[in-house]
Amino acid sequence: MTTIQLKKELINQIAEIDDYTFLNALKTIIALKTQSKIIHLTNEQKEEIYQSKKEFENGHFTEQIELNKEFEKWLNEN
Repeated sequence: MTTIQLKKELINQIAEIDDYTFLNALKTIIALKTQSKIIHLTNEQKEEIYQSKKEFENGHFTEQIELNKEFEKWLNEN
C-alpha cells in the first residue's frame, strides 16, 4: 500500500467515526506529527540568548569536566 492509498483509507475511516473523544485524540496525535519545527521566541528570550552567546565568546563559562570535579569535591566534603 502506498502512502497516498493509506491516507485515502484513513480519511474514509475517519469520516465514518462519530465518537468526539476519539476524533479529538486523533487530532492531538496528528497535531504532534505535523507541528512546525519553528520555535517562536519572545524578545526577552532572544536577548537572553544573545547575552549568553556574548558571555561564551568572552570566555565566561566553565567546562563540564571542571564542574564535575567541583561536584565531586563538594560531595566528598559533605
